[in-house]
Amino acid sequence: MKIYFGHSKSFDYENEYYKPIEQNKRLQIETLIFPHKNGENKKHTRDFYTNLDLFIAEVSYRATGLGIELGWASDDNIPIYCFYKKGTIPNSSLKCISNHIIEYDSLEQLSNNIEKIVIELSKMQN
Repeated sequence: MKIYFGHSKSFDYENEYYKPIEQNKRLQIETLIFPHKNGENKKHTRDFYTNLDLFIAEVSYRATGLGIELGWASDDNIPIYCFYKKGTIPNSSLKCISNHIIEYDSLEQLSNNIEKIVIELSKMQN
């Protein structure tokens, strides 16, 4: 499964987003795409999003670029799951692109929730 992990650049995404996902043994067997891994700034063309199986978005922080990416994924009918930290308020417009807007209160909970989603979607694909 090809999974893209979108987010704002306004937080420590390497440690607070990428790291717990990369350490999840079940998720390691998937193709995980982190757009800013090790400080890189991978900008993808519009066509890139059509090849994704799943778009996971960390939406605790507002980001115009993330909004554009989410719009493209939504246009291509890519399943989108949005996660936000407890105590933050996600943008209400996210309801237009996803029915899956999920609160988390720890990095472990975030990783475990993503794992459950991947397992469920994998079963549906088989």
